[in-house]
Amino acid sequence: MNIAFDAKRAFHNSRGLGNYSRDVIRLFNTFHPEHNYFLFNPQSRNNIAFPMQPNNLEVTPRSLAGKLFPSLWRSRGMCAEIKSLNIDIYHGLSQELPWGIEKTQVQRIVTMHDAIFMRYPQLYSKTYRSIFIRKNIHACKTADKIIAISRQTKEDLVEFFHADEQKIDIVYQGCNQIFRDPVSQEQKEEVRSKYRLPENFILNVGAIEKRKNAGRIIEALHIGNIDMPLVIIGSPTDYKKELESLIDKWKLNQQILFIHNAPSCDLPAIYSMASVFVYPSIFEGFGIPILEALCVGTPVITSSGSCFREAGGPDSLYVNPQNAEELASALKRTLTDTALREHMISQGKNFADNFTDEKIMNHLMKIYLK
Repeated sequence: MNIAFDAKRAFHNSRGLGNYSRDVIRLFNTFHPEHNYFLFNPQSRNNIAFPMQPNNLEVTPRSLAGKLFPSLWRSRGMCAEIKSLNIDIYHGLSQELPWGIEKTQVQRIVTMHDAIFMRYPQLYSKTYRSIFIRKNIHACKTADKIIAISRQTKEDLVEFFHADEQKIDIVYQGCNQIFRDPVSQEQKEEVRSKYRLPENFILNVGAIEKRKNAGRIIEALHIGNIDMPLVIIGSPTDYKKELESLIDKWKLNQQILFIHNAPSCDLPAIYSMASVFVYPSIFEGFGIPILEALCVGTPVITSSGSCFREAGGPDSLYVNPQNAEELASALKRTLTDTALREHMISQGKNFADNFTDEKIMNHLMKIYLK
């Protein structure tokens, strides 16, 4: 088959959508090298490097108009390329399908990640919401198959974008294989020295933004009088200033360590050295850092509601993300109850086996073969 991917995020996004896009492409290259893969990239500058196989072809704008207006090419212009390359299946990896693709003969799949901008409109501009509401409704209407990354996302697609429930299949996300590979003591010590990590610490990983709610962890440390260091890893936004104000207010400056731009290859060692991973996000489509922690063997405390139990399984601890006292109590239990920790670690690893490369690839290929 000739299979095309909307690879903009694969080439240009270092966060969740980019990781998902690169991972899907990696899975197809690994398990089904017999097919041809066309990676549609609106702009070939500033690409994120990832392995390209001999049967991969990067498709970029050829016309002057496409080169000058890459966003327009991605939203409309590349339909001509899709027809000329005799594409069998086009997969929009990040909630979009180009306008006019329904007029081609190609079969259309779209992955829908979340509807956070509908549930929490105050976190997004009116312009952003207006554009993406139209794009999401169009994608759901135009797709032959819709992949939702969680049951929560499936419910949101039906509620907010009036998606046809019969077209939706749930295929959970996986995580990079590096989180399943053993981490040597030598690797741990090298990473510990690199970032000056303490011997024991609480870990939070994710963009440092309001929705991720790292401030609740800082508040829980204060309320619970928990003196273990907190390491926060992620790209900063203006929300970091709010966190710094809380840290100053409660005199926790010596207890909080921020790390920005840590490469993925260092994360398994950091996860494995953490005493507990805390992820009190308000809302997610899935929550990949939760799965990363489980794979490594780190106990997880995360939020109740949304998709978090789908990602964390029955043996992680779940708290109200707005309740710092509840979070403080869960932290104390996890840090002091050895039997509970061992249970969370062993059962968490077992649950993470539901998200192996083989299982995810089988689900994806079943949808493609339909």
